[in-house]
Amino acid sequence: MGRIAGATLTAAIIFAASGNAASANSASMKRPAATSGMASYYGYGGRTANGERHNAQALTAAHRTLPFGTKVRVTNTANGRSVVVRINDRGPFIRGRIIDVSTAAADSLGFRSRGVARVDLAVVN
Repeated sequence: MGRIAGATLTAAIIFAASGNAASANSASMKRPAATSGMASYYGYGGRTANGERHNAQALTAAHRTLPFGTKVRVTNTANGRSVVVRINDRGPFIRGRIIDVSTAAADSLGFRSRGVARVDLAVVN
């Protein structure tokens, strides 16, 4: 075995033995961190991105990247009200917004009359 090949093998063994290989793999499996930003609501009657018919009375939401079915706790920072919604659509497509919630969720969060609110998001599952 050559000097370079031996050094490479030694480095690989040290890296694996130190646990960095396992922690690098588990880091990619972690839940997304909690985020905050502006939320809006929507209540149209069409189909959502996952194929369901939109139901304004359901506690659902649209998010750009979270997988369909993910449950997210949305907390209105102005009044402390929170609700758990299920992601079933894509969006919002307006700059500065991080989530679009259903009409029922906006009512529960207390921002339907304003149209938008600053919120904190945390993935529940």
